[in-house]
Amino acid sequence: MSNRIENRIQTLKERREKALVTYMTAGLPDMEGCKALIKAQEEAGTDILELGIPFSDPVADGPVIQAASYKAIQQGTNLKKVFALMGEIRNEGVEIPIIFMMYYNTILHYGIKEFVRECVQCGVDGVIVPDLPLEEQKELRKALEIEKAPILIQLVSPVSTDRIPKILEGARGFVYCVSSMGVTGQSGNFHQEIINYLSNVKAVSKIPVMMGFGICYASDVAPMKDIIDGAIVGSHFINLMEEHKYSIEAAKEYCQTFKRELNAL
Repeated sequence: MSNRIENRIQTLKERREKALVTYMTAGLPDMEGCKALIKAQEEAGTDILELGIPFSDPVADGPVIQAASYKAIQQGTNLKKVFALMGEIRNEGVEIPIIFMMYYNTILHYGIKEFVRECVQCGVDGVIVPDLPLEEQKELRKALEIEKAPILIQLVSPVSTDRIPKILEGARGFVYCVSSMGVTGQSGNFHQEIINYLSNVKAVSKIPVMMGFGICYASDVAPMKDIIDGAIVGSHFINLMEEHKYSIEAAKEYCQTFKRELNAL
């Protein structure tokens, strides 16, 4: 059974377009501001939105997202409040596919079945759990087998090489390729290594391949344009929002420009 993520991906395929996926921390600048930002990105043409659920020890995130997560927690953001926010935006007609990017401890603490049930009720389309390896996904996968449950999005990285076919077995939505781009450097040799890695993922993946980590502008993915199906922007978008005091106009302009340039590559 398809959901919003898969429907959006199908539409993009028909239009021969690439996807723009953005990441923002839930609860920033506050709950109302967060709602406004989600709506602005939908209007600007963002295809899929990752909503980061603040966590005290976000091991897979860099300093920018860690700081945003800490700030959101200080303001009282928690999973229960984010569920309420989701229910509100869905009731207000927001249809953009939304994925919760979160840590497994938060799901365990809430209760796996309760978490999935709540996701279904308020319209969460996908879940990314960076600290949950394939071998430990059984319980969550089982809970996600109910109707209209979110898709568990799989992450792969350059060190996953031999495990990629196994990780992607039965995977849905898209595969999130961690590139470590922008951290390692932008030399030609580095690009070649990333291209080889992405090509390997593309060769075994039955679902679209999205590339994330270290992407600021559409031009950053130009060398990989013939391999990837979309780009994920996280830290740069959060920095931009901080700089522009979470301006709706700045968010819209960035997303529109990125999407236009991505499809003009």
